[in-house]
Amino acid sequence: MKVAVLGAGAIGAYVGAALHRAGADVHLIARGPHLAAMRQYGVRVRSPRGDFTAHARATDDPAEVGPVDYVFLGLKANSYAACGPLIEPLLHDTTAVVAAQNGIPWWYFHRHGGPYDGRRLESVDPGGAVSAVLAPERAVGCVVYAATELEQPGVVRHVEGTRFSIGEPGRTVSARCLALSEAMRAGGLKCPVEPDLRNDIWLKLLGNISFNPISALVRATMRQMCLHGGTRQVIETMMAETLAVAGALGCEIGVSIERRLAGAEKVGDHRTSTLQDLERGKPLELDVLLAAVVELAEITGVPVPTLRTVHALSDLLALRSAA
Repeated sequence: MKVAVLGAGAIGAYVGAALHRAGADVHLIARGPHLAAMRQYGVRVRSPRGDFTAHARATDDPAEVGPVDYVFLGLKANSYAACGPLIEPLLHDTTAVVAAQNGIPWWYFHRHGGPYDGRRLESVDPGGAVSAVLAPERAVGCVVYAATELEQPGVVRHVEGTRFSIGEPGRTVSARCLALSEAMRAGGLKCPVEPDLRNDIWLKLLGNISFNPISALVRATMRQMCLHGGTRQVIETMMAETLAVAGALGCEIGVSIERRLAGAEKVGDHRTSTLQDLERGKPLELDVLLAAVVELAEITGVPVPTLRTVHALSDLLALRSAA
């Protein structure tokens, strides 16, 4: 199995290291000091489950890698439309693209069935720009339940979780998903093949859609947001509206809002990825988290006044931070 990790940051390098440990032919695509460190020392994983080092091949030129069986996409979703020159050298007729993204993916309605089958979401696939680069037929969905940090160039700190749920947009249990799952498990990760990954997408989104934009707006940690009465109420309302949209699309989330909040509070003084991006001057990945759900609410006719309000505020924040 030949795998390219395009965007081998904290999550991508961690997955690449695990697959390399399982015997896959892994190629890590990165740049800068992180690339230089991986070339010289390998990917050094520091984990409560045991430290290890993986000497996978690393490059900044996908043309050196050539076509692969799987592209594990570790890029931010807001850079997908521009990644054509990077991903094209990695593709052959049956290459699968495993997109490890948060939020609503560009392929959401691909082989969905029902009245919305094949519909394009403008918020995540503006003008079809993402689908033109990443054909939905190639997509294997991936929901990440692992937390990792790039401690220093070439060093990945694995904080918790090893689960990477994957699945086909068409709700089949395919040979390509089963093969990838086997390789991931051989590398020490959990990788269930879900018959309908969309349920997992909404479960993960339930927290991201609320905590991420609110944390950036008020510069607060998970614990601080949960303990502040007014903010907690806003988050509860956002979660309830999100559940309503998911339900209108036939998805069920088997976790209550109270349980989700209790889990978030236990995380402690953790800064969300959106807050970290804001502090580092990076683009905010809010379209797939929030704008997409507002668009889905419009499609399904579900009222989401609080989501709309927070979207308006966070959208202005994103525009100002990018200026």
